[in-house]
Amino acid sequence: MGRGRFITIEGPEGAGKTTQAGVIAAALRALGSEVVVTREPGGTPLGDAIRALLLGPGGEAISHESESLLFAAARAQHVRDVIGPALAGGRDVVCDRFSDSSMAYQGGGLGLDTMALEAIQRFAIGDVRPDLKLLLDLPVEAGLARRMREGEQVNHVDRRSVAFHRRVRDMYLRLVSESPSTWVVIDASRPVGEVSEAVHRLVTGRTWSDAPS
Repeated sequence: MGRGRFITIEGPEGAGKTTQAGVIAAALRALGSEVVVTREPGGTPLGDAIRALLLGPGGEAISHESESLLFAAARAQHVRDVIGPALAGGRDVVCDRFSDSSMAYQGGGLGLDTMALEAIQRFAIGDVRPDLKLLLDLPVEAGLARRMREGEQVNHVDRRSVAFHRRVRDMYLRLVSESPSTWVVIDASRPVGEVSEAVHRLVTGRTWSDAPS
């Protein structure tokens, strides 16, 4: 049994990552794959606890450095308990956010040292790397408007300044430009049905033997 495929979905707020994770999973299952769909922070009891701590009431009081380390701790547990075993067992994994989110949000958005963040991510994830990174990209104002309509799901990160969210998006685009072979960018400003169609075509039409590992 070969290693499963690892697909991560990234993007600024309001990009529709959760919806498109479902589209990808359905497309992979139609191709005969067993699929694990997960998210970050989360995916494990520790990850869910850290998610509640970081994104719940009071999370805004956590220092930026502590925030980055807590995300990494959740990710390390996620890789060890969920992602790594699934891939080793031949299952495909679709993950809503992964290490690039830390680079975008803590590095780009918060301005933390990117070399330090890269070292932390390498320590957290070991040799696990995505075969495909999907960036759902859209203008910051459009994404935030979508997000703010979600009511109780809105958290303090969503409420950070527009400038913060612009830096996040800029960092995502920088990551794509630095490693274009590992990324596919999809315009997420379109109606959700059009985005889903584009994502489905990408997954079903991709020559996976050529995917980076």
